[in-house]
Amino acid sequence: MSTTINTDTTSSFAALAAPAAAATPASSDAQDRFLKLLVTQLKNQDPLNPMDNAQITSQMAQISTVSGIDKLNATLQSMATTFGASQSLQATSMIGHSVLASGSALELQNGTAMGGVELAQAADQVTVSIRDAAGQLLHKADLGPQAAGVFGFQWDGVTDSGANAVPGSYSFAIEAVQGGKKIDATALARGLVIGVTQAKGGAALNVIGLGQVALSDVKQVM
Repeated sequence: MSTTINTDTTSSFAALAAPAAAATPASSDAQDRFLKLLVTQLKNQDPLNPMDNAQITSQMAQISTVSGIDKLNATLQSMATTFGASQSLQATSMIGHSVLASGSALELQNGTAMGGVELAQAADQVTVSIRDAAGQLLHKADLGPQAAGVFGFQWDGVTDSGANAVPGSYSFAIEAVQGGKKIDATALARGLVIGVTQAKGGAALNVIGLGQVALSDVKQVM
């Protein structure tokens, strides 16, 4: 029996921004209404107590602030839309690649099953325990000391009894120790990307065995 380790680095994702958009019709309507009210106010003001320049300037500054906020909102909306489209386009390049994301599923096919681990800090010892669908422990392996970050491991399907496990679905758990104390270790499942979906929070990958996975949740791309 053997369990091997893969220490490929995590892939990164680029983001693009779009040019600013023009002011919305609602912003123009607000300015028109303000100017009409201001002109009406000037026409009907008390000749003996007219508005001074400071009052007029103050009101002009208020409408400018409102207009500026409307323009900023329109610009941010345009940037978000363009970013989402760009992100989806970039994500399509991952179709056909395997990714590591949070999960404990392990698929044994052709005598090989692959998973991964994410460590928040370096560990003196990392142990992986593999179980069948009934929860029975089949294989426990020491992955040795590991640096902080993401790394992969591989199981050849041989159990601790020396038998070959049948192809299918299994699960695994990770335990990491540093200085005699347990530390946080996240199990990462491996799956094949077969498509991209534009979800509410942005582009998401359709991954076999993992379902929809947000780009931000992908820890490594192979």
